[in-house]
Amino acid sequence: MSDVAIAKRALALLDLTDLAEDSSTASVQALCQRAVGGPAPVAAICIWPRFISAAKEALGTWSMRIATVANFPAGGTDVVAVTDETQAALGAGADEIDLVLPWRAFLVGDDAAADAMVRAVREACGGKTLKVILETGEYPDLDRVRAASELAIAAGADFIKTSTGKTANSASLAAARTMLEVIAAAGRPVGLKPSGGIRTLADAAAYLALADEIMGPGWAKPEAFRFGASGLHQVLVDVIAGGAAGRASGPY
Repeated sequence: MSDVAIAKRALALLDLTDLAEDSSTASVQALCQRAVGGPAPVAAICIWPRFISAAKEALGTWSMRIATVANFPAGGTDVVAVTDETQAALGAGADEIDLVLPWRAFLVGDDAAADAMVRAVREACGGKTLKVILETGEYPDLDRVRAASELAIAAGADFIKTSTGKTANSASLAAARTMLEVIAAAGRPVGLKPSGGIRTLADAAAYLALADEIMGPGWAKPEAFRFGASGLHQVLVDVIAGGAAGRASGPY
């Protein structure tokens, strides 16, 4: 597959993201323009909950999906606060919730806290898409990645996502392979969202090749696969326009 074909494929799978600490209404408006103004629209935008209304206004009649975050980025265990946060975001117009698993609790053996959080937010989401962020870069080994993936799926996740992009270690191909193996054995449709540190066309191509290998070449569509990234968008646009495959900057 050519670089241009890979870039077009990846662009359609992108959750264009602005979760910077200094995010503003203006930056979210600019994000919305980028999301729909390139050679093709992205799969979704992912923003802080406080900017959902501004994003909906900026998008106007565009049918762009809006994802937002909950329990982000720390991944605490206050179920009531997080379900309230989720319900408020959905009420404001969010289509998808990216929930941080209480991964620190999980890693010290408190599976019940992690399970309770996912189940509560699953219920709060109703039919909306729930992506559960595992924060795999902080795990000691792939066995824990596998166990967290199984827990999140059993509790109702529609997607499992590698990372917040807010820690030193984010997505890795090894973690994504483990997550895809769990997805393949799940017995129901579950998606994958690699996020954090995916900055080049080669990075995107590697994750797509892995998905093709494990799930089959037709599986990685927006309903089953997303990239969580911000700067990657410009890299893909540049390649599609005939430029060199550069490297994105920034935490995503």
